[in-house]
Amino acid sequence: MKKKDNTNAIERRSLVKVMGTAALAGLAVNASTANAQNSANTNGFTPMRHSEDSWLDELSGNHRVFVDTSSALGGVDGLLYSANIMNTHNNVYAGSDEDYAMILCFRHNSTPFAFNDAIWEKYGDIFYGIMQYADPKTGEAPKMNLLNSADHAMFPGLTIDGMAARDVQFAICSNATRFFSGAVAGSTDASAADVFDELVANAVPNSRFVSAGVIAATRAQEYGYSLLSTG
Repeated sequence: MKKKDNTNAIERRSLVKVMGTAALAGLAVNASTANAQNSANTNGFTPMRHSEDSWLDELSGNHRVFVDTSSALGGVDGLLYSANIMNTHNNVYAGSDEDYAMILCFRHNSTPFAFNDAIWEKYGDIFYGIMQYADPKTGEAPKMNLLNSADHAMFPGLTIDGMAARDVQFAICSNATRFFSGAVAGSTDASAADVFDELVANAVPNSRFVSAGVIAATRAQEYGYSLLSTG
């Protein structure tokens, strides 16, 4: 009897071991299948493409970044962060400006930064009334595009022209441009349509008008751009 009990115990241990191994194998298979299914669900998404967004895929670079700004301070930070990203990439990763497809978007209350000094000299008071961003040196309404002023730059080259020379692209919200055109028209004798055309003709270098900044920010992510929002 004792020998039989020992035999039964050995058989039971073997059976438990086999069942445990099978269970673990099953769990591994199930986990693998679940991961594969999740991966398929994620990678299987294909966004609809539109001709209006095709420019996002035409920019060269191994890294894609879309910097979204919607306020005066956000525009200031957006220019700074764009430079910080590229400078760090160049200094720490031994990279170059050519490695980046960098887009800085001016929308909502940062939109006036997309226009040159001639526009600011003419409409700076109106822009200030909406943006509430004064010239830090005078405390008054700016009469120039402060983001394109070397005298106001935090460090050399941190201007719109300086970053445009490094091939940074600027996306300008058409909806917001129409809003500011209406604001100017309401304070002058010009028509909103004429002001809109004037603003478009006096945009900063490397710029492109997009239907809406919020659309550009979301569509850019569908083209593999990392989104950085500065407010």
